[in-house]
Amino acid sequence: MDNYLKDALEIVKAQAGVRVMTEEEITTMVKKLADSIRSISDAPEETSVEESTAIDPKKAIKERSITCVVCGKSFKLLTKKHLLTHGLTPEEYREQCGYKKGTRLVCRALQRERRKKMLDMQLWQRRARKTEAAS
Repeated sequence: MDNYLKDALEIVKAQAGVRVMTEEEITTMVKKLADSIRSISDAPEETSVEESTAIDPKKAIKERSITCVVCGKSFKLLTKKHLLTHGLTPEEYREQCGYKKGTRLVCRALQRERRKKMLDMQLWQRRARKTEAAS
């Protein structure tokens, strides 16, 4: 018995444990799964990682996450450390994706939260008071 059939039997066994299946359903499912597993494992890998995770840079920055266009992983913010794993600086990444120079590599919610916190802190007023007191 080949590995494809064993794998298919394991999957169907798990499925049959969850719901009632007729004998015909079981045999049909085993055949289809074995053929599918065989075709997947026999197919040559033609696509590279970058091609399979091609993401539109315009859609990469979302409300709750930012997706790395190079590897396809999601983050709240893209760090220099992560971009270095791809051999890129933040500036090179922005250029590669077609982002403007000042584009933050942060999800929108975190960017809004940071902006609100800075407005609440009002650091510019503290600096002005310190310079007035020093004069």
